[in-house]
Amino acid sequence: MPIRKTEFKSGNYYHIYNRGNNRQKIFFQNQNYSYFQRLIKKHLIDNQVEIIAYCLMPNHYHLLIHLNNDNLSELMQAFALSYTKAINNRFNRVGSLFQGPFQSIHVDTDEYLLHLSRYIHLNPVGANLVKKPQDWIYSSYLDYIIPKKDSFVKKDKILEYFDLEYLATEDSYRSFVESQQDEESFKHLILE
Repeated sequence: MPIRKTEFKSGNYYHIYNRGNNRQKIFFQNQNYSYFQRLIKKHLIDNQVEIIAYCLMPNHYHLLIHLNNDNLSELMQAFALSYTKAINNRFNRVGSLFQGPFQSIHVDTDEYLLHLSRYIHLNPVGANLVKKPQDWIYSSYLDYIIPKKDSFVKKDKILEYFDLEYLATEDSYRSFVESQQDEESFKHLILE
């Protein structure tokens, strides 16, 4: 049976994720996380892909994106190849870094978009890497709860749902995310 190619359409939201080959690490040093973020800017943001939320875990990553073009497959292939080559050169390794091509899920409702952003930001808590999501610096959660001018994260779509008269938008989003962090319901979804 031939492999079916996903049709990515401009204007849609997607959850993009991938993990290390054999569930091995894809980030070996702090600098690797920073380099990965620079590649996000170069390969995705510079090509009209908006990053709504992200989380970089030791052996996998999550990106919640809004697509403004139709060539995501090519962009992600160049992105993964650039990162793999750099890691292989740096650590004198060969072969594939990732388990395979990136995975994607079309995010087709606002409710799914909101809950997915929370899931992404709670990933390090569910993996017992930190106690609170704000303690994991390799995600966009801090961009959401502490306004930054230099952030590449496009958080307006998510935060518009939390624009309440009696509570700051950032505080309202924080309550939304952290109200779930102690519940077990999301933990089975976390990529190990």
